[in-house]
Amino acid sequence: MIPISDNIHSWKKPIITYWLIGINVGIFFWEIQIDINGELSSFVNSWGIIPYQTNAAIANVIFNNSAAWIVVFWRLIALPLSLFLHSSFSQILGNLIFLWVFGKTIERILGQQRYLLLYIAAGIFTGIVQIFMEPKLSVAVIGANGAIASILGAYVMKFPQAKIDSILPLIIVFIPVEIPAFFYLFWWFFQQLFYGIGGLNISGGVANLGYWGQFAGLVTGAAFMRIVQRRW
Repeated sequence: MIPISDNIHSWKKPIITYWLIGINVGIFFWEIQIDINGELSSFVNSWGIIPYQTNAAIANVIFNNSAAWIVVFWRLIALPLSLFLHSSFSQILGNLIFLWVFGKTIERILGQQRYLLLYIAAGIFTGIVQIFMEPKLSVAVIGANGAIASILGAYVMKFPQAKIDSILPLIIVFIPVEIPAFFYLFWWFFQQLFYGIGGLNISGGVANLGYWGQFAGLVTGAAFMRIVQRRW
């Protein structure tokens, strides 16, 4: 199931969504370039979220190893930067389709600053959840999955009955259908199974954000929208 657009229209241009899509695409093409040069694995392992390293560094700090603060600081910087890295064509394509369909409407509702805050803050929070839920994971976690899950959560909270123009691909036939927005809460988790298709050559492998992290993103987005609605 591929979402195409919703039935909520506005003349206001979603500038932040344009920029987020452009930055993600630009960085992904750069990843392809450094993959050709054999440097991608080192880059991803430096700037991806690696729960085992982060937890080990935190433990060292607790036991008064002052030098471990450098590693903790490095891992904290990786939290927002890892949002803009992707490991496969299917991952970035799936993420950006959802960002376009649901993000542009949420940007218009929240405004540019709140929308960008939700995207970055939720992405960081879901990364932290991943670190504590899978403390022994020793491969890099990259991708905007958690941030975009928060956008989806905010959208369904605001427009649970909205109709999403979608395409149902049946081998070589594409059937246009209208799907309730609420359905995509479930479809979001299912499509993660296909994010390994068209993967880049990253030695040691990478991991998509786990289901706990993405569930945290959905809840964060829904809660954020709820708080904003109450304040309004």
